[in-house]
Amino acid sequence: MSTDPTESTPLPILLLNGPNLNTLGLRQPEIYGSDTLADVVDLAERTASELGYGLRAAQTNHEGEMIDWIHEARGQVSGIVINPAGWTHTSVALADALVIPEVPIMEVHISNVHKREAFRHHSYVSPIAAGIIVGYGVRGYEFAIRRLVELISD
Repeated sequence: MSTDPTESTPLPILLLNGPNLNTLGLRQPEIYGSDTLADVVDLAERTASELGYGLRAAQTNHEGEMIDWIHEARGQVSGIVINPAGWTHTSVALADALVIPEVPIMEVHISNVHKREAFRHHSYVSPIAAGIIVGYGVRGYEFAIRRLVELISD
C-alpha cells in the first residue's frame, strides 16, 4: 500500500467561463438570471467538494488566455466544465485546444441556446464534449459537475 497522500486525492476539476460571463447578474437578467459569477463559482465549489473534488475556476474575455489555461490543464485536472459563451459558435481554436488535456469535457450554457438566435444553435465545442447542459440556469453547472464525476469514476 502506498503512503503517498496525493495518490488518493483526485486531481481538481477545472471550471472555465468565457467572455461576458463576468457580467452575470447584470447583463440581460431576463435571459441569464440574477446570479453572479461568484454565485456560480460558489455552487461549483460546493458541488465538487461534496463529491470529493477540488475546483479551479477561471473566467476570461480573452480567447488566447482561455486556450493557454486549457493547454496548462494537461495532467493537472480530472475534467473540465466549460461555458464557452460566445466562443461556442465561433472558435475552432478553442475546440482544437479542448482535446489537448485528454480529459472529459462538459459544456454548459445557462440559457437554452436552441430557443435563441439561429447562430447560437451551432457549437464547435459540442462534438468534443462528453455532455451538454443547456437551459437550466446556473444549476447547469452543478449538473455538469455531477455528470463529470460520474464519467471520471467510470
